[in-house]
Amino acid sequence: MGNVTKWSEYFIPTLKDAPADCEALSHKLLARAGLVNMLTSGVYSYLPLGLKVLSNIENIIREEMNGAGANELLLPSLHPIELWKQTGRDEVLDDVMFKFNDGKGKEMCLGPTHEEVITDLVSKYVQSYKQLPVTLYQIQTKFRDELRPRFGIVRACEFIMKDAYSFDVDKEGMQKNYDKMYTAYENTFRRCGVEAIAVEADSGAMGGDLSHEFMVPAEIGEDKVTVEENGNRKEKVAIELGHIFQLGTKYSEAQGAVFLDENGASKPIIMGCYGIGVSRVIAAIVEKNNDGKGIIWPDEVAPFDVEVLSLHKNDNDTEVLNAVKKIQNDLGAQDLDVLVDDRLERPGRKFNDADLIGIPYQVVAGHRNLKEGKVEIKTRRSGESQLVDTDKVVDFIK
Repeated sequence: MGNVTKWSEYFIPTLKDAPADCEALSHKLLARAGLVNMLTSGVYSYLPLGLKVLSNIENIIREEMNGAGANELLLPSLHPIELWKQTGRDEVLDDVMFKFNDGKGKEMCLGPTHEEVITDLVSKYVQSYKQLPVTLYQIQTKFRDELRPRFGIVRACEFIMKDAYSFDVDKEGMQKNYDKMYTAYENTFRRCGVEAIAVEADSGAMGGDLSHEFMVPAEIGEDKVTVEENGNRKEKVAIELGHIFQLGTKYSEAQGAVFLDENGASKPIIMGCYGIGVSRVIAAIVEKNNDGKGIIWPDEVAPFDVEVLSLHKNDNDTEVLNAVKKIQNDLGAQDLDVLVDDRLERPGRKFNDADLIGIPYQVVAGHRNLKEGKVEIKTRRSGESQLVDTDKVVDFIK
């Protein structure tokens, strides 16, 4: 059974105008549609609609990660600085780290990433080649002290990330895992409704021999990519949504993550790491899926499958209310998540809000069409509307 949610019992604070501090189109639409709210620069709350989209993206990521053979865990956000000193990255990432002393005087930080923590964990449990390969991942909040947080949730100080780490006995094994992740990333972004371009990239502070970035061209992009259009090569700005790295032994050697091979020789574990900026994916989806009226959610990430707009005139308007109840129950019975706009608002307000929040299908139930036994179904992406018999609504949408 799908869920049926009444707008009157849900928290969707839509706005006519975007807050003055919103620069990017995606930030404006996410704020106006009641998905996110800025607490302070670079720090955001996810409201119920925003959390549903976030959860849908996370579920896609989980399915693709699990399909690639990765195991989910959850690592702590609080890290002792001494762990970072083992790799020297306490200095490399000093500018973006939130550092502090705890009540006992111990130097700590909020994790900007988790290579050191996961390597430390694996080093405690993996001793033999028989325990490898293993790939572990998490979806978790990261913290970076961005000097210039920009474009809403695209460049924030607190953000949600999927980070995966592979551990292998040799480079051939690591390459196999790297290829699996590459494919999983392509699948993930395609299912999220964005066309990501994979480009070979500089490994930067992460280290290693080879890396690929997954980029989506967008006006608010901070990186440049070359794309081919109609046989011509063009340079465009793009948002980086994912980055995968062949780390080699950088972390395992520094932190003593070793295993005994079949001959009893001690060797450092070969590592790869694989990140997706989950909250960034939301912004990229909106940048690429919108029109002048609002957001147009791709099916797999939409907060609801269908929105039913009830154009009843009062609480005693049984003709409309009974029709809406039957339609919502029929849709819910087909495992569709349904939002019912049951507010006593003028139709124009309901239509505008429906376009703004961008649910893939809108079913409009009003007196004029119900007299003919029909409702109007609008497909948000195309903007096209059709009159459909009330008992054929499920068939039309499924």
